[in-house]
Amino acid sequence: MGNRPEELRALIDSVTKQDGDPVEVVVVGNGSPVPDVPDGVRTVELPENLGIPGGRNVGTEAFGPSGREVDILLFLDDDGLLARDDTAELCREAFAADPRLGIVSFRIADPDTGETQRRHVPRLRASDPMRSSRVTTFLGGANAVRTRVFAEVGGLPDEFFYAHEETDLAWRALDAGWLIDYRSDMVLYHPTTAPSRHAVYHRMVARNRVWLARRNLPAPLVPVYLGVWMLLTLLRRPSRAALKAWFGGFREGWTTPCGPRRPMRWRTVWRLTRLGRPPVI
Repeated sequence: MGNRPEELRALIDSVTKQDGDPVEVVVVGNGSPVPDVPDGVRTVELPENLGIPGGRNVGTEAFGPSGREVDILLFLDDDGLLARDDTAELCREAFAADPRLGIVSFRIADPDTGETQRRHVPRLRASDPMRSSRVTTFLGGANAVRTRVFAEVGGLPDEFFYAHEETDLAWRALDAGWLIDYRSDMVLYHPTTAPSRHAVYHRMVARNRVWLARRNLPAPLVPVYLGVWMLLTLLRRPSRAALKAWFGGFREGWTTPCGPRRPMRWRTVWRLTRLGRPPVI
């Protein structure tokens, strides 16, 4: 967003000093000017904020259609920092070892405490963030994606703007037969934050949850999935203002276009269930 020049420079430095072959870097200014960056770093400045998925899709296309000029793309938040110099090499090794591996989700850790927030472990059994595992979604600000995934199933959903765009891509990738891994040894340092710091958080989370279900789930699972999430939201006892925004977003999710509907196959539902996260929660 152009308001963290020092953090961005530190992130780029952590990428350029990675072991192995150099990593090409593109910085997308999502509706804002790009601060000064080192020589060799490409920049794209967008005239308006396209949202998180829209901005990342532009970054992908900077490497050709669906990113096809490269084999793997890293997506890193601009206030993050790669903790180790071998992360790029670990990515290369992981994708080379498993031709069906499509996405790798990094572990996000606080730079001061080293702790990983529970919400940053992309599985239901999240008590041990140091355990790597196969998962059903990934973290948008700290991941690596094989570009063949984009070529096969498409990019992130631009219309989501913020929230759940990663799960939408993950479900499409899994339905196409790709695998997703959470790797605790691939670490992005990122300050501990609350997602609700974004003013649009509650509205976008609810709207996009409905869109996610409408786009991707078999019809019988749509009311189950959304009913479970409505119950979980009420049990968390949000403030009156947050609940009002959430229900407004929920209503918007049903009354506005959500993009193309491509329901996953029932065997993908079973696959998600075997991985520990049936698509009803």
